[in-house]
Amino acid sequence: VQLQASGGGLVQAGGSLRLSCAASGRTLSNYVMAWFRQALGKEREFVATITWSGADLYYADSVKGRFTTSRENAKNTVYLQMNDLKPEDTGVYYCAARLPWTSEYDFWGQGTLVTVSS
Repeated sequence: VQLQASGGGLVQAGGSLRLSCAASGRTLSNYVMAWFRQALGKEREFVATITWSGADLYYADSVKGRFTTSRENAKNTVYLQMNDLKPEDTGVYYCAARLPWTSEYDFWGQGTLVTVSS
């Protein structure tokens, strides 16, 4: 699976961005998808995950109520809608995929930079 994340950019605090993660090579419908982010000088951290059916969603406490992940299996695409952005949301956002019965994410996108100015 090849993953391509896009949609990052510069936004003011309080603004919104929508990230997309498009897959090629295989259908995403069998995979658990997740978003991670990494701020400069910090470790990569979990942001959100969505199961193959879209029925189960999990979010980091820091983004609950502000971020929403969704997927369109027919388009082989996963989204991360980010609202009420804060400067601490700044970082490179990555999408990742794993099979449901594994714990490790085997496939990663190249990342898209999100910068939130105060």
